[in-house]
Parts: sequence; C-alpha cells; structure tokens
Amino acid sequence: MYTHSKQIVKDGAAIGEAKKAIVMLHGRGGSAEDIISLKRVLNINDMAIYAPKASNNSWYPYSFMAPANQNQPALNSALDIVGQVVKDIEAAGILAENIYFAGFSQGACLTLEYTARNAKRYGGIIAFTGGLIGEEIAEENYGGDFDETPIFIATGDPDPHVPVSRVKESIAILERMNAFVTFAVYPGRQHTISSPEIQLANKNILSA
Repeated sequence: MYTHSKQIVKDGAAIGEAKKAIVMLHGRGGSAEDIISLKRVLNINDMAIYAPKASNNSWYPYSFMAPANQNQPALNSALDIVGQVVKDIEAAGILAENIYFAGFSQGACLTLEYTARNAKRYGGIIAFTGGLIGEEIAEENYGGDFDETPIFIATGDPDPHVPVSRVKESIAILERMNAFVTFAVYPGRQHTISSPEIQLANKNILSA
C-alpha cells in the first residue's frame, strides 16, 4: 500500500494575479499534465490551475466501490493532499466561492468525495464520470452545506468502472446537501471525456 507526497503542477494564471483557481484531479494511470491539457477546451485559462500528482499515477489502488479499508491509506492521503492544495489557494487570498474542482474517472470520484466531506459554497465542481467512494456510501462522512454550488456530473451508460446507479445515488446525497446538480448520461459512450460534456461543463460551471 502507499501514500502520496505533495507534488503539484501549476498552470494558468499566476496565483497572485488570479481571481479564481481550479483544482484538477487526473484519473488512474493519468497524470497532472493530462488533466491540465483540458485547458485547451475548458474555460479556465484565467484561473490559477493546480493539479496534484498521485503516487503510482493512482489515487487509490482498487475500485472506488471496493471496501473502504482496501483503499487505505492511499485514499485518506489523497483527500489530505487535496485539502492541502485548497488551503494553499485560500492562503493566497482566493475564497472558497472562487475555487473550482474538476476530475476525470478516479479523479472525479476523489473530487466528489473531497467536496462532499468538506461541503461549502465553491465556485463549481465538474466530475467527468465519477461517484462518491465506498462499497456502500457512508453518509455519515458528509456534512456541511453546498449553498447551491453548481455541480456537473457526466457518465456513459454503461460505464466499465462507474455504474450509473452509483452516480444517481451520489447525486441524491449531493442534492440533499444543497448542491445544484446537472447530470448528463451518454448511452454507449466509452470511458472518456466527450465534446458534449465539455460544452455542458463550460455552460453550467465555467460560464461566469
């Protein structure tokens, strides 16, 4: 088993000049540079971009729906790394309401898990194929109020890694926490990020 060290790739606007920031979380087998490359199509170039690197290119070793203890200590370490990044951004003077999150696959699951465990008004959250983590969702892990934070979640149906049923279960919890969720399902779509998803993310989360 493994943990993560704090290794952050930064891009976009300089943190001292930016009014907004985004935390980008790559998928299993991906890299910080991979997820940052979405800046070519997402409306984030005026933001400070922070993309942490996972050890072994994986935030946790097994499926996000494996028993929680099987993904430890990597999962807790990953959540801690994201928390450290958020604190760094806030220390630079950017408020939570101007902090955004985006992740793909395993990174989307981590994005939703971190923000649900630390719910408050954020700028917006994008989860390209992801759901809350655990063999069963442990609602006692989640508290706080999203205060109508906009969240966009997209997935294929079927998806080889993320069941639509888990995505819908996650959305129900996020909405109970006062998130404003937009959800898109793409029948037959492969495990990737499609152009329509990018367009909806820009429209619903990144248009302000």
